[in-house]
Amino acid sequence: MEAASVLSSPSTSSFSLSHMLLSSKTSKPHVRFIFNSLSKCTSAARLLFSSHHSVGRFSLLRPSALTFEETVEQSTDTFSVQPKIDKSGRFCSPRAARELALMTIYAACLEGSDPVRLFEKRLNIRREPGYEFDKEWLLKYNHMSFGGPPVKTETVEEADELLKTDENDSEIDAEVLSAPPKLVYSKLILRFTRKLLVAVEEKWDSHVLVINKVAPDNWKNEPAGRILELSILHLAMSEISVIGTRHQIVINEAVDLAKRFCDGAAPRIINGCLRTFVKDLEIAKDAQVNQSVLT
Repeated sequence: MEAASVLSSPSTSSFSLSHMLLSSKTSKPHVRFIFNSLSKCTSAARLLFSSHHSVGRFSLLRPSALTFEETVEQSTDTFSVQPKIDKSGRFCSPRAARELALMTIYAACLEGSDPVRLFEKRLNIRREPGYEFDKEWLLKYNHMSFGGPPVKTETVEEADELLKTDENDSEIDAEVLSAPPKLVYSKLILRFTRKLLVAVEEKWDSHVLVINKVAPDNWKNEPAGRILELSILHLAMSEISVIGTRHQIVINEAVDLAKRFCDGAAPRIINGCLRTFVKDLEIAKDAQVNQSVLT
């Protein structure tokens, strides 16, 4: 399949991947369950991913701007110093908002649906009778838990202990990320998440064209295996160009999301793609300024 037809065809529906199959046995366990809980997909779902988007059907009104932007501006690589839980016992960090937005974009791509509406649907979903969420999970959840190279062990006991720890971490992630958002995230975080999703939706078409230029060929040729990576690019580019968060912060956050949820060289590639995007933005702005001076 041609790369351009996958990422920039204007004739197919939005937030989709053009007739490609994705097994539910993905190597990214942190996000597999959250899509399953949202859409009840089968083990092989037919997917589409393209640029055309009918924005007229959806409300693109942004929530009122709050002082959250000031908090975002402080969320540099000193993220771990910020309080993770607020007084209500819910996540209150910008990283949590970006994670939630990423999960929603990922699920929307798989469903071929609108991310803002999918987010609102999840916010308003009714809890199952008897469902209880233990907030102790939030204290155990680690936004900064990254993957790494294979670990060598000397004994079977060490291997079993590592496996047990990994299974425990995955259980915590599953409990937190699949829980009703209103139980997990503060109101401020939910507002910022929606703002990110509105920005992604607004810039989807134009950023598809940008990603088609900056992404490596193997990503464009096999997008069904790179939904998360492409979603991170959409999220970061939209936060920079629409919300106006400093690009240094956004790139650091995007790289951390890639370290946490993606495989292999994704963090390095995403870093390079976003730096190229920012450089092109600055060139375009300079050209615009020069043109206005001449006229």
